[in-house]
Amino acid sequence: MSRKFQVILGRDPDDEVWVTYVPTLNYLSTFGDTRDEALEYTREAILGYLEAAEQEGIVVDQRVPQSELVEVEVHAS
Repeated sequence: MSRKFQVILGRDPDDEVWVTYVPTLNYLSTFGDTRDEALEYTREAILGYLEAAEQEGIVVDQRVPQSELVEVEVHAS
């Protein structure tokens, strides 16, 4: 069975890695040196999460939380 999950993907300039978050899985997070590596690690992490949830009898809700990316301007002294 194939399932799809939305993943937030971003580049951490300080650590020079790609970081992912999966909102529907309690913001499960991982990282990789490349974008593809980070996404592959994310797939593995999702599978592990789903397997653990099944073993514990936890139902995984796949509804995506409503969110949007917005820019906020802050005036700092």
